[in-house]
Amino acid sequence: MSLGTLYTSPGDKTGKLIKAMAAFGGVSVDVDANYKHMETNKTPEFLAKFPHGKIPAFEGKGGFRLFEAVVIAKYIASLAPNSGLLGTSATDAALIEQWTHFIELEFDLQTTMITPLVNGRIPYIKPLHNILLERQERTLTTLNKRLTENTYLVGERITLADLAFAVYIQRGASISFDAPLRAKFPSVVRLLETIVNQPQLKDIYGETTYIEKGLQFTPPAKEKKEKEPKPAPVPKERKPKAKEVEEEEDEPLIPAEPKVKNPLDDLPKSSLNLEDWKRAYSNKHTRGKDGALEWLYEHFDKEGYSLWRVDFKYNNELTHIFMSSNQIGGFFNRLEASRKYLFGSMGVLGQANDSVISGALIARGQDIAPVISVAPDWESYSYAKIDISDPAQKEFFEGALAWDLKIDGKEWVDGKNFK
Repeated sequence: MSLGTLYTSPGDKTGKLIKAMAAFGGVSVDVDANYKHMETNKTPEFLAKFPHGKIPAFEGKGGFRLFEAVVIAKYIASLAPNSGLLGTSATDAALIEQWTHFIELEFDLQTTMITPLVNGRIPYIKPLHNILLERQERTLTTLNKRLTENTYLVGERITLADLAFAVYIQRGASISFDAPLRAKFPSVVRLLETIVNQPQLKDIYGETTYIEKGLQFTPPAKEKKEKEPKPAPVPKERKPKAKEVEEEEDEPLIPAEPKVKNPLDDLPKSSLNLEDWKRAYSNKHTRGKDGALEWLYEHFDKEGYSLWRVDFKYNNELTHIFMSSNQIGGFFNRLEASRKYLFGSMGVLGQANDSVISGALIARGQDIAPVISVAPDWESYSYAKIDISDPAQKEFFEGALAWDLKIDGKEWVDGKNFK
């Protein structure tokens, strides 16, 4: 009989831990693994069951519900008492807690931070990358010493700590736990291979991807400008004789090559001066009588400009607030070529390891792509046109500009403007 339903997404590492606990403990759990859960977790139906909207989540019999992966895993293990997954004494239980959280916080958190750094989703900071790698190596040193002296992390049987270890180290093996590190820490590799090759776990953990060299940041290639040929020397002008002037025919003038125009410049002239709006926003209170929003609504040209909601697509990769704020800053820096066509107000909402990036844009024209596509990472965000005649959309727009926006209970903690 199934203990309940696990809501997760395919490949989610913490969902993998829960499934491994159930399989190794010999208990049954229905698994609803769907990429759409990263969207359906925001619906009223899901939030009615799990108010914070976190994935993975577990729904048991009689309306019993849990979120937080390690907590769910421990609960499932507690229903399989003969498995020994939670140890056999209070001392074992404490050590299992210790090693589980140690690996998560001292190794996997660094993996989570390295990933967006090297793939360009946040501005690359080499000293930060080095610190994260050093932190991981120190953790691996501690783990390897423990596993050189012990078969498993706790006791002589596989426990929750070992299953969590395998989830986090397996993920790191595809990102930063590369061949030179694996050669230094053979006992870490030994336990990883032991766990992922258990007969009842092989299908859950799948094949381990071992990289030879840790992922590195590659700066975007700069476009090479073709060298223009040097102009031929201009011969000295000789003053023609009178007769030559009479016989000389008029030479046609060669027009200069026209300057390439931005298609946005060909739009009909707008009654809204975006620079005036930026000054109003900078010098007035956002809300209230004679405030910036009142100024905007009075002067807004809905034919010449459009309003847009912008949301980061990869919020599950966000960690520290300052790094999420840097993500916005880097995005705005790469929009520099569209400064005369765009205004933006974006922020970070929530807390460390549970935040979102969202905000609002005012853009020239009715299509966002020509304005925003100057940024190489523009497709890392989703865009939806805002209709301020709709009260909910208007509330979102005003909250983004006033920096008091709330999304699914997450409060605005930091923001940046593009103006």
